[in-house]
Amino acid sequence: MQKIKKSLFEILEKDDGDNRLSRRFDLFIMIMIFLNMIAVIMETVDAVYIKYDEFFEWFEIVSVVVFTLEYLGRIWTCTLIDRYNHLVKGRIKFILSPIGLIDLLAILPFYLPFFVNIDGRILRLLRLFRLIRIFKMGRYSTAFKMIANVLNRRKEELLVTLTIVLLVLVLASSLMYYVEHEVQPEAFSSIPATMWWGVATLTTVGYGDVYPITSLGRILGAFIAIMGVGIFALPAGIIASGFEAEIRKKSEKKD
Repeated sequence: MQKIKKSLFEILEKDDGDNRLSRRFDLFIMIMIFLNMIAVIMETVDAVYIKYDEFFEWFEIVSVVVFTLEYLGRIWTCTLIDRYNHLVKGRIKFILSPIGLIDLLAILPFYLPFFVNIDGRILRLLRLFRLIRIFKMGRYSTAFKMIANVLNRRKEELLVTLTIVLLVLVLASSLMYYVEHEVQPEAFSSIPATMWWGVATLTTVGYGDVYPITSLGRILGAFIAIMGVGIFALPAGIIASGFEAEIRKKSEKKD
């Protein structure tokens, strides 16, 4: 039994490229995830869903069976990993880990209606939760792993940048509210309502549904829009430098 467990572990977890069966399994799961994304999208097209509803239902059942077996296999073999080596606590720790929760949430919407009486609207929302399966791709794709590593290593810098963005958003929205509220009480009814304008302006999207009409408001809006270009360049630069460091690190390992 221990030999079977080790063999299954190498198929599910081994990612050094030496195990051909592991590579084929990874490819199969990635294809299943990709097809699931297409199925979720196409189900929203009434003409397609009405014609192929039975196919969608069977495909969902097959997908859930595959992902459930994979999930159970990972729970069984996770004790071979050092940080999960305890028979019970290790498995609980794995289940509650970020990747373990993603695996669970990927199949939970299918099983939940069997145990809980759920309203139709909530059920439709749960079906949308199947999109979480795309996050499973992070386990099998090198590119996804690289993105996760970059975000993890640069999280402090990104958090500081996010804090700056939020502070600027609050300040800009507050100033614009006091400048425009009297002349446009409906468009700038409160500071939270003005934050919609603040987000659209700072991101330089500018939907045009809400905009200042006073001279001071336009000057302030122009200044905030220019400031937004610089502010949102910060996280882009941080992430770009993170990718550069990650690529350099991989190159050094190969050498």
